[in-house]
Amino acid sequence: MGAAMRRIQAGNALTAFGIGFTVPFLYIYVAQVRGLGSMAATSAFVAFALGALVALPFTGRVIDRRGPVPVVLGAAVAASAGALALGLSTGIAPILLSALALGAGQAVMQPALATMIVWCSTPATRTRSFAMQFFMQNLGLGIGGLIGGQIVDENRPGSFTLLFGIEAVMFLVLAAVILTVRMPHAPVIKDAVPRDPAQAGGSGWQRLLRHRAMVKLLVLGFVIFFACYGQFESGLAAFGTEAAGISPSTLGFALAANTGAIVVAQFAVLKLVEKRRRSRVIALVGLIWTVAWVIAGFSGLGHGSAMMAAAAFISTYALFGIGEAMLSPTLAPLVADLAPEGSVGQYNSAFALVKQMALALGPLGVPLGAGVPMLYIGTFIVVSLGIAALALRLGKQLSPAQDNPSLVGSRIVAQGPAAGAKVGEPVAA
Repeated sequence: MGAAMRRIQAGNALTAFGIGFTVPFLYIYVAQVRGLGSMAATSAFVAFALGALVALPFTGRVIDRRGPVPVVLGAAVAASAGALALGLSTGIAPILLSALALGAGQAVMQPALATMIVWCSTPATRTRSFAMQFFMQNLGLGIGGLIGGQIVDENRPGSFTLLFGIEAVMFLVLAAVILTVRMPHAPVIKDAVPRDPAQAGGSGWQRLLRHRAMVKLLVLGFVIFFACYGQFESGLAAFGTEAAGISPSTLGFALAANTGAIVVAQFAVLKLVEKRRRSRVIALVGLIWTVAWVIAGFSGLGHGSAMMAAAAFISTYALFGIGEAMLSPTLAPLVADLAPEGSVGQYNSAFALVKQMALALGPLGVPLGAGVPMLYIGTFIVVSLGIAALALRLGKQLSPAQDNPSLVGSRIVAQGPAAGAKVGEPVAA
């Protein structure tokens, strides 16, 4: 990696370390520590996602016009303020407002950082660059969750305030690191024309919505994020604490198991993914997650000991991690390979927006996971099987090079160098 890429990856890891302190414990913090109940906790998750839904539709255009660096800086400051305010809030109104700011900041960072990685990579190195990003993010997330699980105490609200304070500082650290990054080039808007004449004309969003392969990828992405991250951070945590009797410290260990699976499997999985069709890899993830939901159901049946329930719950998070390791070098590079020249920010923002829409609906699983646990598990077994089916349908819309870049080595047929760029130089998309 070059110096710019190393700094981007380091900033990602440090930010994820801060987020790991709070992600597994937000439900407990709002519902139990602040005594506001499960519906208030559900509202906080929805507010977190709504903040992203408000900001993301405008983010892609700003990234493509102004570059990703100022977008990352603004988002980091907003997220830091939201995290600090959330840790100090005691009532439902300030908690919701803080969650809005934190959600908007975190969501806007995603397409901006992804665009920085695209600019600092080539089609030949992009798959590994995104795999490294995911590896570093989850390493930081898992370490943060493991340490945070040992710090939190439901009887000491100040321990949660400390966690949110650490998260706020880490966002500012990201901003400081990104300020030192020198991007390899600036966006050239005059060259930002669609490669496909059928996509010419209209706004960026209109062209994107006429791109059939991208639309199908967005639908698939929605289902993936709804079935994994939308439940991972809300419904599954509620299921574990309410139905399976999982303690807060066990949630921390489950997150660490998720990260451990990624750390162990990421680069072994990467070798497999680089030589396989992306659509088939995503379909396999759907099957792996189906098994994960079956095991999660076992943890809530109550037929075994508390230790067996905890082991099953932790295994569920580990299997999710293996699936995530397979998706990290697959989804983000595919978005970049589908993006018209000069529109990578727009496409990254659209994909991030779909993720946040899934997260906004994900907390609807909290009452189901806590109150009707077996129906909750059965629903997401079906959803995971749906991921496999949708992935196979997407594969029919992709060119051979988009579905399996190894067929053409470093030359991506549907993704040529930008005008004036030399072979091997980083390009915008």
